[in-house]
Amino acid sequence: MTTNNTYSKQEKLKSRKALEQLFAKGKSFSVFPIKVFYTVADVSVSDAALVQAGVGVSSRIFKKAHDRNKVKRLLREVYRTQKQPLYSSVASSQQQLNVFFLYIGKELPVFADLHIAMEKTLEKLIRKISEPTPNVQQL
Repeated sequence: MTTNNTYSKQEKLKSRKALEQLFAKGKSFSVFPIKVFYTVADVSVSDAALVQAGVGVSSRIFKKAHDRNKVKRLLREVYRTQKQPLYSSVASSQQQLNVFFLYIGKELPVFADLHIAMEKTLEKLIRKISEPTPNVQQL
């Protein structure tokens, strides 16, 4: 079986509305040097992919745009090559996931270190979305 290691337009989290909702109501956790914001919803009939992901870097830490762009390219690449377990987990649970990876380190990352950090991050994310959520509206 071949794996689909693409990062197509439908998989990118670009909607301003979705991003605002993600940061306002989403959950988060950190696996240094990556901070993850995510929201999980039941699958709707929308055209959106099951998983939509975005990446970002602070301009306070990396003043130069070419440094920020390099970190974002590295983040996208390590996500693209390791996303298959996340996709299979989301597909099997009939959910839709919006996720945003924020690089919080203070130095330019090395690809190998970022690859290991993303692997740990995706494992933790899979565990978090697989947990049963307690129903808070029980009366």
